[in-house]
Amino acid sequence: MGAMRYRKLGKWGLKVSEISLGAWVTFGDAVKDKETVREIVKIAYEGGVNFFDNADVYAKGLAEEIMGEVLKEFPRHTLVLSTKAYWPMSEDPNDRGLSRKHLLESLTKSLKRLKTDYVDIFFAHRYDPEVPMEEIVYAMHTLVEKGYALYWGTSEWPAARIAEAVAFAKENGLHPPVVEQPQYSMLYRERVEGEILPEAERFGMGLVVWSPWPRGCSRANTTRAFPREAASPATTSSGSATSPRRTGGRCSSSRRWRTSSASPAPSWPWPGC
Repeated sequence: MGAMRYRKLGKWGLKVSEISLGAWVTFGDAVKDKETVREIVKIAYEGGVNFFDNADVYAKGLAEEIMGEVLKEFPRHTLVLSTKAYWPMSEDPNDRGLSRKHLLESLTKSLKRLKTDYVDIFFAHRYDPEVPMEEIVYAMHTLVEKGYALYWGTSEWPAARIAEAVAFAKENGLHPPVVEQPQYSMLYRERVEGEILPEAERFGMGLVVWSPWPRGCSRANTTRAFPREAASPATTSSGSATSPRRTGGRCSSSRRWRTSSASPAPSWPWPGC
């Protein structure tokens, strides 16, 4: 494999590897096998991957715990770590969603499992219609201000809600979301290309797409073409982003990354990446 390339997260300064490693299905049934996970992560890191994507709900925290155990062996400044919150972590009514309470408590627990003082990106894993937008944005802003996360983003949010979050943040001098993580592949294109990309371009947001090869590897910055002539913002898969290159009317990848694409889906309720 040639030298890894790195791209900016939209208009923002953070640079992520063109390929990322996500923990959703990458580990599969091997998530409890620390040596297998260690080998996967070390091969990725040695290949130039710096972006490692996780979530509290992946294996109910175990994916974060085991990935964190491996990543603590590497210099923290060489890593771009992300995690997410939204999906239920217990039967408790407040242990889910995007309330200020859950976001703070979820990220605190994730940091302990990942064995780090901060994550580079903290994602709202889905939009929560039960929580006012001002509460979500203020909570994320607070987490960034406290240094628990350097940036925050959205995952599978409707384009209108992304625009609402950015507008509220700008009107109130708060940190806006800087990246969206949608599902994007040759099989799932219309929503991203028709709705999400125009908003991402308008706000200078990065895109870190998941399952660019459905249920397959985690790719950052998938190279592809778009129907419009305007340059498109960053893209990744299951966790990273930057601006894709035009390739002449087709979706294509500039490099391949082997992961356990045959791994079965997790047994817990499927939240997507």
